[in-house]
Amino acid sequence: MFRETSGAQTAVPTSMPTLRMTRLIFLSVVAGMFGHPSAVVRAQTSLKYQQPPKAIVELVDVQPTPTIRLSPAAKGQARWMLIEQFSGLPSIGDLAQPEFRLAGRRFNPKTNGPSRGRYITSLKIQALANGKEIAVSGLPTSPKIISADWSPDARKIFFVNASDSKDDAGLSLWIVDVASAQARRLPGIALNGMFGSPCEWVSDSERLICKTVAADRGPAPTRNEIPTGPIVQENLGRLTPGRTFEDLLKNPEDETIFDYYATSQLRLISLDGGNKAIGKPGIFTDASPSPDGNYVLVSERHHPYTYLLPFETFPERVSVIDLKNDANSKQLADNPLQDNVPSVTDAVQTGPREFDWRSDAPATVAWVEAGDGGDPRKEAAVRDTVFLLDAPFDATPHKLIDLPVRYARVAWANDRLALVEERRWKDRKRIIFAVAPSAPATPVKLYEGSFEDRYHDPGQPLEENNSAGKPVLQTTPDGSGVYFRSPGASSEGDKPYLSVTNATSGETKQLWQSAAPFYEVPFAVLDAGTQTILIRRESQEKNPNFYLEKIGGSPEQITFFPSPYGNAELPKKQVLHYKRADGVELSANLYLPVGYKPQDGPLPTLMEAYPTEYKTKAAAGQVTGSPYQFPILYWGSPIPFVTQGYAVLENATIPIVGEGKAEPNDTYVEQLVASAKAAIDEGARLGVVDRNRVAVMGHSYGAFMTANLLAHSDLFKAGIARSGAYNRTLTPFGFQNEDRTYWETPETYYKMSPFSYADKIKTPLLMIHGEADDNSGTFPVQSERFFSALKGHGATVRFVLLPLEAHGYAGRESILHMFWEMNNWLNTYVKNPGSAATTAQR
Repeated sequence: MFRETSGAQTAVPTSMPTLRMTRLIFLSVVAGMFGHPSAVVRAQTSLKYQQPPKAIVELVDVQPTPTIRLSPAAKGQARWMLIEQFSGLPSIGDLAQPEFRLAGRRFNPKTNGPSRGRYITSLKIQALANGKEIAVSGLPTSPKIISADWSPDARKIFFVNASDSKDDAGLSLWIVDVASAQARRLPGIALNGMFGSPCEWVSDSERLICKTVAADRGPAPTRNEIPTGPIVQENLGRLTPGRTFEDLLKNPEDETIFDYYATSQLRLISLDGGNKAIGKPGIFTDASPSPDGNYVLVSERHHPYTYLLPFETFPERVSVIDLKNDANSKQLADNPLQDNVPSVTDAVQTGPREFDWRSDAPATVAWVEAGDGGDPRKEAAVRDTVFLLDAPFDATPHKLIDLPVRYARVAWANDRLALVEERRWKDRKRIIFAVAPSAPATPVKLYEGSFEDRYHDPGQPLEENNSAGKPVLQTTPDGSGVYFRSPGASSEGDKPYLSVTNATSGETKQLWQSAAPFYEVPFAVLDAGTQTILIRRESQEKNPNFYLEKIGGSPEQITFFPSPYGNAELPKKQVLHYKRADGVELSANLYLPVGYKPQDGPLPTLMEAYPTEYKTKAAAGQVTGSPYQFPILYWGSPIPFVTQGYAVLENATIPIVGEGKAEPNDTYVEQLVASAKAAIDEGARLGVVDRNRVAVMGHSYGAFMTANLLAHSDLFKAGIARSGAYNRTLTPFGFQNEDRTYWETPETYYKMSPFSYADKIKTPLLMIHGEADDNSGTFPVQSERFFSALKGHGATVRFVLLPLEAHGYAGRESILHMFWEMNNWLNTYVKNPGSAATTAQR
């Protein structure tokens, strides 16, 4: 989790760095250069990308396990799985492709699509139950597939391919015929992927609604390097609080460039070659056909813009377009700029919001309106109301339900059943109601509890696509019960289960549950009559694969994805349970080097964590995760360091509790230190952790944690902080889950900021940050200023700025270099701290 709440003219905005700009990796080494013990202090140096030891490289370079996409339960059709194989890590050259960063979006101007992320590189289909994998033929050369989806009749699949080649740059539309497993391109179509997947199936499975590049948009706008005047913003007495965001518009030229690439033309595209424009071009963020295929619900952003918030806050026009007669189209709302929404959790805009189709009806629009002015701090008997409006959309809307707590989501089944969920952050309240859309009466409360209470979490209702291609609830054959999938959290770890809840009485019956030594997740109910389910199963030794199981019977394996790590022996996970001084239950995942024996004694240790806020100690002490999961060593994982002789304490829980009227962050530092000490004490008690050789690391809010632990304790020999925020006065309207502003509680902002204690940090700290960080609150300047403060007070600190990298690192070269930096830092200051001290004295 990385939440932080926070020669020729070119079209590259000057409001963001040109990605081809030469950037140095900025480093400072106070205790000598790695590999050069006799080196003196050096302020900065140019450094080529380095690689860590081979064992770490091999773990980083593994291909991810394929994912599957289950076909709809179409009448007369077999069930299929679409198997998607994703690419490995992109190269730094891939990240160096053109990228614009405007209005909170990042996109490639050559393709009018996403500029970052992994692509699907191959597609296979497999019939259930006993089919074999069939590779889809006719795919584009070197495919870069960014989205794919089944048709409602399960006979076809569309996918979108990205190409940045000089002669064929852009997003193209492809169709797969399932019967022949053959793909073909629909020619002459240039898609616009600025706001996610550009296409959606119409219910007849013969047409798609797509956002396309406007054919007559002309050449891209160029930037005038000579300013024509100042940029002026003003606020005339309105309350317009806002958290900090990156990649925002900064001037009128940015607006022009954003408009050029964000504008699309909606088209109705037929598989037989038909191609019809729908309405006029606009900045359409969403375009969804109605279940009956006669209308399109569209969301369009428009001017005036703001330079302080991302595009999601721009004025929004919501309309229903009649595909048979455009003259019958209706505008449902035109919401103004949302720059005055209170800066607190659960605050929402005023007016209608969250428009969507009622998925089980031919053409009914649903939306929500706040009854409290959008401010959760106001007293209100009705917090939100859900409304419905049937085609032709000229009658008075009718009310589905009034909600005393903030609306979260709705799931539709039929005229007799829909589930509406509401949530409240302040006390972690979660409520699920059952209501009959055709005759709304007193709702039936199916569940009420705390969403942080994992041990009693009923989970989420299962949904599947209906004949219109829209998600609906999976119910029992008689329609009286709804299937739920729960994580099955318990004191023994997660044991997911499948249950059915009676929509009238709320009575719940458990049907199936994961059992040791496996971690199993119910993926779908394939046949409610025979109680046949699809599960994903894994264990510490076996990577995830899919199985068919009749409840009560034996599972039958149907996919045989190989281990991404080949035959390599992986470290085993041991879940530790222990308490901190105030009695709160804690846990951590312990990994030891392969072949470790107790007589080997305590090891140098790397601890990784990410603090989480809670309202009760009971919820804070609940166990997360499972001891039976297969280890997935993603790019940010600390686990690869077991190959270098370290014990690793992964996901050491750091609960920050504020019970009753107390806020968690009132005692953040004290709870932080107590949790870290408890983890080290437990590892030392087991004889595997050398308490005199422990490092702590974290990413984002975990980096913030790391710096605070070094500032307020002497528990660690070194720290590694990646892409963090260190000065909370730079995020004055709240951060993470802190809703109070700096002006309401300046002492909290000061005490929680490690920047305030830069003069106290003497433990060696390695800081890493992505130069193109896109996360709210974690601007690179946070690391730059913290580094300056530390070195100004004589700290041992190294700052590595990774060119082109965002908040989550992606480039292979960057990630390998990151591991190289971490490995050197740990070896110098943790594994062999005496040599580091000797070097520092020279």
